[in-house]
Amino acid sequence: MKIFYKPSYFYLVIDVLILVFSLYVVLDLFPLTTRTPFEKYFGPSILYILFWILFSYLLQRYKPLKKQLIIQITLRLFYASVANFIVFFALIHFFFKIYSGFVLLTLIAGSFNVNYIFISLYIAYRYAVDYNEIIIKPKKERLNAFVKPSIHLDRQSFIQLKETIKLHSTEKVLRFLEMYIDLSDGNTLVYVNNEVANLKMNPNYQYSSIVQLERVNNMRNINEKLSIINEKLPDNGIFICCFETKSTRKKKILKRYPFGLNYIFYFLDFLFKRVMPKIFITRQVCDFITGGRNRIFTKAEVLGRLYCFGFKVTLVKKIGQLTYVISQRIKQPELVQKRNYGTLIRLRRFGEDKKLIQVYKIRTMHPYSEYLQSYVYNLNSLNDDGKFNKDIRITTMGRLMRKYWIDELPMIFNILKGEMKIVGVRPLSMHYFSLYSKELQEKRVKFKPGLFPPFYADMPQSMDEIQASEMKYLVACEQKGEFKTDMKYFLIILKNILIKKARSG
Repeated sequence: MKIFYKPSYFYLVIDVLILVFSLYVVLDLFPLTTRTPFEKYFGPSILYILFWILFSYLLQRYKPLKKQLIIQITLRLFYASVANFIVFFALIHFFFKIYSGFVLLTLIAGSFNVNYIFISLYIAYRYAVDYNEIIIKPKKERLNAFVKPSIHLDRQSFIQLKETIKLHSTEKVLRFLEMYIDLSDGNTLVYVNNEVANLKMNPNYQYSSIVQLERVNNMRNINEKLSIINEKLPDNGIFICCFETKSTRKKKILKRYPFGLNYIFYFLDFLFKRVMPKIFITRQVCDFITGGRNRIFTKAEVLGRLYCFGFKVTLVKKIGQLTYVISQRIKQPELVQKRNYGTLIRLRRFGEDKKLIQVYKIRTMHPYSEYLQSYVYNLNSLNDDGKFNKDIRITTMGRLMRKYWIDELPMIFNILKGEMKIVGVRPLSMHYFSLYSKELQEKRVKFKPGLFPPFYADMPQSMDEIQASEMKYLVACEQKGEFKTDMKYFLIILKNILIKKARSG
C-alpha cells in the first residue's frame, strides 16, 4: 500500500471546512467555562486541524471518493477520529492541562457526524447517478422456446404432489393452484426450497409452469433466481410465488403482543428486517445474522421485481397470511439487474427538444416501483387530478414529502445544469407523456421543464384541466415571451402556495 499519493483537493477543502464549522459550533454554542473560547482554543484548534489532516492523509481518506469503497470511506473517517482523540487526549493529560477533555470529545463527535452526513449525501448521489451494475449477461435469442412434451402424472404421483402442496401451504392454496394450472399434466414444477443450484439443473422449457411454495421473504439472491426462472420457462410460461407483505406482518406483530409492547416489537422488527438491510454499513451484518430469511417486502417491491425480470402479473390474491402472485413470462429480463436504492434517485424524463434527461428526486417509492407504472395505470387508472389512483408504489413518508415538495428539492441540480428552470411544465416519464394529446406533446418539448408547474397558478381539478392549463402557459410563452410568462406565473404560484395552501400530490 502506497503511503504517498496525490490527494483529492476538493475533498481536502471540504474536510477543512467541516472542521472549521465543527470548531465554530462547539466554541460558540456550547456552554464553556471560559468567556473567551476562541482566544483560548485558537492554538489547539489549528493544531487539531493539522493533526486531523495528517492522520486523514496517512489513512488515505483524501483519495478520490469515487475510487474508494463505501465501507473504506466510513472506516477511514472513524480511524482518523479515534487517532485524533487519542493524540489530543494524551496532550491534554500530560502537557496542555488547562484544556477540557469534554471540549475535545464534543469536537471529535461533531467532526465525525458532520463528515458522516457529507459522506451519506455523497453516497446517496453516487447511488442515484451510478446505481446500476450489469451482473447478468444478456442471453442469446431464444429458439424454439416452447414447452417440451411430457407424460401425465400417474395417480400415486399426483396424490403425492397434492399432499406436498398441502404440507407446505394449505388446502385452500391447493384449490387455488388447481383453478389456474393443471397439476397432473407433468409440465408443472413445484418446489419448496430456495437453492439456486437445484433450479439450474432443470432443462430449459421442460415445464410450462413453475410454482414456488417457499415465501419470497426467505429467498436469497432473488434477482438471480428470477432470471433463472425466466430462462427455464417457455414463452408465456407461468410462474407462481407467494410472500408476506409489510402490512400483513405489521398487523400480525401488533396482534401478537400486548398494547405498547407490540409497537416496540414492531419498531425493532422493522428496523432490523427492513431498514438496516438497506443501509450500506449494516447490510452485510444483517444478511450474515438472518441468512437472508424473513425479510420484509412490500407488495410494490415484489411485483416490481417480477416486471423487472420479464414477467407480467396477471393475478394477485391473498390467501391466509400470504399473498399469491400469478405471473406470465413475456420477455427477457432487463440487462441491468443490481440496484442499490438510496435516498436520492434519478429518473429518465423528457426535456427540451424531447431529449431524455436524468431528473434528481428524493426517493418516495418502494424499490422497483419504476417497473409498475403501466401496471398501476391499468389497474386503477388516474384520479381527476392526473395522479394514479390508489398508488401502491408510494411509501408513507413519501406521501408526506410529496405533499410539501420535499422530494423535488434535488431538481435544483437540474436547474444548475441548465436542463430545467424554475417555472415550467413538469418533466414527464415516457408513459405519462404518451397520455397527453399530440398537440400538447409537441408544444411541451419546445421549452425546458420546470420545478413549479403552471397548473399551480390555475389550480385545475381534473386531468383535462391540467392539460388545458399547460397549453395556456405554453401558448403564452410563445406569444408573450418565456421570461415574462415565467415571472408572472411564479408570483401567482407563490401566492397560491403561501395564502391558498396549494400542495403537491
